[in-house]
Amino acid sequence: MGEEGQVIACHKQSEWEALLAKAKESGKLVVVDFTASWCGPCRTIAPYFSELAKNHSGVMFIKVDVDELNAIASEWKITAMPTFVFVKGGETVHKIVGADRAALLKKIEELKTSTTAAATSTA
Repeated sequence: MGEEGQVIACHKQSEWEALLAKAKESGKLVVVDFTASWCGPCRTIAPYFSELAKNHSGVMFIKVDVDELNAIASEWKITAMPTFVFVKGGETVHKIVGADRAALLKKIEELKTSTTAAATSTA
Protein backbone atom coordinates (compact mmCIF):
# COMPACT_ATOMS: atom_id res chain seq x y z
CA MET A 1 0.00 0.00 0.00
CA GLY A 2 3.00 2.30 0.19
CA GLU A 3 5.74 3.06 2.65
CA GLU A 4 6.11 5.82 5.19
CA GLY A 5 7.70 8.84 3.54
CA GLN A 6 6.36 8.10 0.07
CA VAL A 7 3.48 9.38 -2.01
CA ILE A 8 1.00 6.58 -2.63
CA ALA A 9 -0.33 6.62 -6.19
CA CYS A 10 -3.91 5.39 -6.13
CA HIS A 11 -5.11 3.67 -9.31
CA LYS A 12 -8.31 1.87 -8.29
CA GLN A 13 -11.49 2.70 -6.40
CA SER A 14 -10.82 -0.24 -4.05
CA GLU A 15 -7.31 1.07 -3.25
CA TRP A 16 -8.75 4.50 -2.50
CA GLU A 17 -11.36 3.09 -0.12
CA ALA A 18 -8.78 0.89 1.64
CA LEU A 19 -6.35 3.80 2.08
CA LEU A 20 -9.00 6.08 3.53
CA ALA A 21 -10.26 3.34 5.86
CA LYS A 22 -6.70 2.64 7.05
CA ALA A 23 -6.05 6.35 7.65
CA LYS A 24 -9.34 6.81 9.52
CA GLU A 25 -8.53 3.84 11.74
CA SER A 26 -5.02 5.11 12.49
CA GLY A 27 -6.11 8.72 12.99
CA LYS A 28 -3.45 9.92 10.54
CA LEU A 29 -3.71 13.14 8.63
CA VAL A 30 -4.15 12.39 4.92
CA VAL A 31 -3.14 14.83 2.18
CA VAL A 32 -4.59 13.95 -1.23
CA ASP A 33 -3.14 15.49 -4.38
CA PHE A 34 -5.81 15.46 -7.09
CA THR A 35 -3.71 15.80 -10.21
CA ALA A 36 -3.71 15.26 -13.99
CA SER A 37 -0.87 14.26 -16.32
CA TRP A 38 -1.65 17.16 -18.68
CA CYS A 39 -1.61 19.78 -15.88
CA GLY A 40 1.56 21.92 -15.88
CA PRO A 41 1.24 23.21 -12.28
CA CYS A 42 0.60 19.60 -11.16
CA ARG A 43 3.87 18.46 -12.72
CA THR A 44 5.68 21.44 -11.21
CA ILE A 45 4.55 20.76 -7.63
CA ALA A 46 4.83 16.93 -7.77
CA PRO A 47 8.51 16.81 -6.65
CA TYR A 48 7.70 19.15 -3.76
CA PHE A 49 4.76 16.94 -2.72
CA SER A 50 7.16 13.95 -2.68
CA GLU A 51 9.61 15.95 -0.58
CA LEU A 52 6.82 16.78 1.90
CA ALA A 53 6.02 13.07 2.18
CA LYS A 54 9.65 12.30 3.04
CA ASN A 55 9.79 15.05 5.66
CA HIS A 56 6.46 14.46 7.43
CA SER A 57 6.29 11.03 8.99
CA GLY A 58 2.90 10.17 10.42
CA VAL A 59 1.10 11.85 7.52
CA MET A 60 -0.27 9.83 4.58
CA PHE A 61 0.27 11.38 1.14
CA ILE A 62 -1.91 10.10 -1.71
CA LYS A 63 -1.91 11.05 -5.39
CA VAL A 64 -5.08 10.60 -7.48
CA ASP A 65 -5.13 11.20 -11.25
CA VAL A 66 -8.52 12.76 -11.96
CA ASP A 67 -8.66 11.30 -15.46
CA GLU A 68 -7.89 7.80 -14.22
CA LEU A 69 -10.29 7.95 -11.25
CA ASN A 70 -12.84 10.47 -12.45
CA ALA A 71 -15.62 9.00 -10.27
CA ILE A 72 -13.59 9.79 -7.14
CA ALA A 73 -12.72 13.27 -8.41
CA SER A 74 -16.39 13.91 -9.11
CA GLU A 75 -17.48 12.55 -5.72
CA TRP A 76 -14.96 14.84 -3.99
CA LYS A 77 -16.08 17.81 -6.15
CA ILE A 78 -12.67 18.44 -7.70
CA THR A 79 -12.98 21.09 -10.39
CA ALA A 80 -9.39 22.36 -10.77
CA MET A 81 -5.94 20.81 -10.63
CA PRO A 82 -3.98 20.55 -8.55
CA THR A 83 -6.35 20.39 -5.59
CA PHE A 84 -5.02 19.23 -2.24
CA VAL A 85 -7.57 17.83 0.18
CA PHE A 86 -6.75 17.33 3.85
CA VAL A 87 -8.62 14.52 5.60
CA LYS A 88 -8.65 13.67 9.31
CA GLY A 89 -10.85 11.04 10.90
CA GLY A 90 -12.56 10.42 7.57
CA GLU A 91 -13.65 14.07 7.27
CA THR A 92 -12.39 16.76 4.90
CA VAL A 93 -10.84 19.46 7.09
CA HIS A 94 -9.25 21.72 4.47
CA LYS A 95 -8.76 22.17 0.73
CA ILE A 96 -6.14 24.08 -1.25
CA VAL A 97 -6.70 24.73 -4.96
CA GLY A 98 -3.55 25.49 -6.92
CA ALA A 99 0.16 24.78 -6.60
CA ASP A 100 0.77 26.91 -3.50
CA ARG A 101 3.88 25.46 -1.79
CA ALA A 102 3.78 27.77 1.23
CA ALA A 103 0.09 27.16 1.95
CA LEU A 104 0.57 23.40 1.56
CA LEU A 105 3.48 23.26 4.01
CA LYS A 106 1.76 25.56 6.51
CA LYS A 107 -1.46 23.52 6.53
CA ILE A 108 0.35 20.17 6.85
CA GLU A 109 2.34 21.46 9.82
CA GLU A 110 -0.75 22.99 11.42
CA LEU A 111 -2.94 19.88 11.03
CA LYS A 112 -0.15 17.44 11.85
CA THR A 113 0.57 19.33 15.07
CA SER A 114 -3.09 19.37 16.07
CA THR A 115 -3.22 15.59 15.46
CA THR A 116 -0.16 15.03 17.65
CA ALA A 117 -1.48 17.36 20.36
CA ALA A 118 -4.83 15.57 20.40
CA ALA A 119 -3.11 12.17 20.59
CA THR A 120 -0.83 13.19 23.47
CA SER A 121 -3.59 14.88 25.46
CA THR A 122 -5.64 11.66 25.49
CA ALA A 123 -2.67 9.43 26.37
